Amino acid sequence: MGFPMISVVVPIYNEEENIPAFHAAVSTVMEQTGEDWEIVFVNDGSRDTSLSLLLGIQQRDPHVTVVEFSRNFGHQPALTAGLATAKGDAVILMDGDFQDPPEVLPRLIDAWKTGARVVIAERTSRAEKGLRGRLFPVFYKIMGFLSDFPIPLNAGIFGLLDRQAADAINNLQEGNRYLPGLRAWVGFPTAFVYYDRADRLAGEPKQTMLKLFKYAMDAIFSFSYKPLRIGLVFGGAVLAFALAMSLILLIRGFLGHAASGNAGIILSVLFLGGVQLICIGLVGEYIGRVYDEVRRRPLYLIHKVHQPAVHARRLEEKQLRGAA
Repeated sequence: MGFPMISVVVPIYNEEENIPAFHAAVSTVMEQTGEDWEIVFVNDGSRDTSLSLLLGIQQRDPHVTVVEFSRNFGHQPALTAGLATAKGDAVILMDGDFQDPPEVLPRLIDAWKTGARVVIAERTSRAEKGLRGRLFPVFYKIMGFLSDFPIPLNAGIFGLLDRQAADAINNLQEGNRYLPGLRAWVGFPTAFVYYDRADRLAGEPKQTMLKLFKYAMDAIFSFSYKPLRIGLVFGGAVLAFALAMSLILLIRGFLGHAASGNAGIILSVLFLGGVQLICIGLVGEYIGRVYDEVRRRPLYLIHKVHQPAVHARRLEEKQLRGAA
């Protein structure tokens, strides 16, 4: 029986500075594993020369497939498209900026071979500084508190999915996707590989703070009802406070101590208005996501899939080896 195929899925958006070195590094590491392998690059509407670089690599390297989007759809849709395109017995998801080190790939494969169906690469440290470096730990603490079921913290998309787990995620139809959460939701025997998250090799981060904020909102509202429950608890607490204050004022009135001034009334109205707006906003987030699901628009549109000429032959040979 032949070697299994390993697919490496990499979303690309304006990564012209990193693509040549990244492809060379991943190719070197995968060749050393002795496995049959492919790289599926998903060009997410890049505006620089990323697509032309990828197509040039695809012309030279029979291991490379390039999925070309019709426009920019985002990081999670790009990963979803790569996951649907990958043909491997195991699929590795990673970013193409060297923050997910290629040197970790053999460890993911080894953990898979020992029986794990999901292998999660968990960060022991990360190189981001400034506001980003401060906000990521805050997000993971909030996510850990709010999530309705355990999602590994300090872990992004970097990891490996067995074909069974990959197919399970491909069959999920929801539009607002948070792949680390979906990976935890499908279950299957899971192993962890620990690594230090490096800094980008070149260029600036492509995920803006606004995109990261939406990513965080998708993570929280797709896997937790607790924000709604917190709103309910908050409303109950305000109601209890209002009843207690009303009782106190009533008793003071009977004792001849009439309340004076409007400051208390104004503050109470502002406080109640703020609580109501927060709760309405939380409900609106859920309703907006329900609206997205009801419309059933596709997550992405593919302009073209660029496959090497030998791709079909390699797949046929793999099937023949498996049947032998």
